[in-house]
Formats: sequence, C-alpha cells, structure tokens
Amino acid sequence: MPIIKICGLSRREDIAAVNEYKPDYAGFVFAESRRGIEPAKAAALIRELSPEIKPVGVFVNMAIGDLLKIVKECRLAAVQLHGDEDQRYLESLRNKLPAGTVIMKAVRVKDRQALIALAGIRSDVLLLDAYHDGVMGGTGQVFDWKLLKEVKQPYLLAGGLNGENIERALETVNPYGVDVSSGVETAGSKDKDKIADFINKVRSYEKSQVRSKDRGGIKNG
Repeated sequence: MPIIKICGLSRREDIAAVNEYKPDYAGFVFAESRRGIEPAKAAALIRELSPEIKPVGVFVNMAIGDLLKIVKECRLAAVQLHGDEDQRYLESLRNKLPAGTVIMKAVRVKDRQALIALAGIRSDVLLLDAYHDGVMGGTGQVFDWKLLKEVKQPYLLAGGLNGENIERALETVNPYGVDVSSGVETAGSKDKDKIADFINKVRSYEKSQVRSKDRGGIKNG
C-alpha cells in the first residue's frame, strides 16, 4: 500500500484531522512559504500528533547546523530537502542526523532529462514534484506521470494531487507513496473532508488492486 504524506500542517485543526485519518507522514514546512511554520509552534503541534504518524520537516537550502537544531527540537522522523542540496550535502547530513532519520530528496520533474540526475542521488526516498520556474515546490501543478515509468528508486509522487486525480495517478504509476498539500485545502487551509477523501481513495484503490491480483488480475504500474 502506498504511504501517504499530508504536507503543510500549521494548525491544531490540521493535527486533529490527520490524527483521525492516519496518514503515514505529516509534513511541516520550515522554509519561506505561505505554509511555513516556526519550529516552536511545529514542536507544540507535533506533541499532539498521533505516535502512528511520523513528522517530516521540509527544508530548502538550510545550513546543516540550523536544520539539525530543528530536527532535535521537533523530534522529526524524516527530513525532506526541497532545494539545491547536492550529494555532498546529503552525505554530510546523513552523518550528523540521529540514527533512523529518513532523508527525502525532492526533484522537480520538467522533462525526461531531469530524471537522469536521479541516478546520482543517494537518499532514502525521492520526492518527485512538478517543475515551475523559480518555485521550489508546492505549486499544486501536475506533470507528465508517464515520465516516471522507468524510475527504479522508491519515490513519493507529488505535484497537484487531489481527491479527483489520485486514482488516475495510481493507475498510471506505482509509487512508493504519495504527497499532497494544496490538493486537500479549501481557501488556503487544510480541509478535513478533503484529507479524508484523499486518504480513503488511496487505500481503497490499493485494496481493490490486491483483490484483483488475488483473482488473477494484473496490477497496474
């Protein structure tokens, strides 16, 4: 079953929603963004997060020392690097993070050429997002999912996912997981009903595929 990450949480209402519907990861943005959050506030929200849900910090080109302070303060289970961090940065960070901390490296997919760079990235999991000039992520735009057919590394599919297109996305590719932010918002804030709809559709889709496979059907992807 694909793991599910709900990103850009910033309110107690957001925490209550994810605690009810149990995605695998909850993302907190420590970067310049309308969804950005201060570490102290994030730490307070994370203390209310269900222990079944792993907190992720989203960072963009942050100095490693500053990042590590936030990891400690917020007790993050994973870090998502959404900037220009190179392999040297990843290796240095890996040596300093608490054992078991997951590193997710985001790549903005513009075309097939962008996928060539994936071979040189050694992170625990990739996050493949839509490319938009001058914006590091969170645009709410989709890209050509068919480009990912040959990607071998585990990745989270991101970029413009929502309750209306998630089943089509899963039919097109077979990701390790999915990541959503604006697709579960209304008027710029997380919407409990949209979170429930998104999570339920991901889990229902995967269960239907398992049943089909058990009956001798062929799973997409």
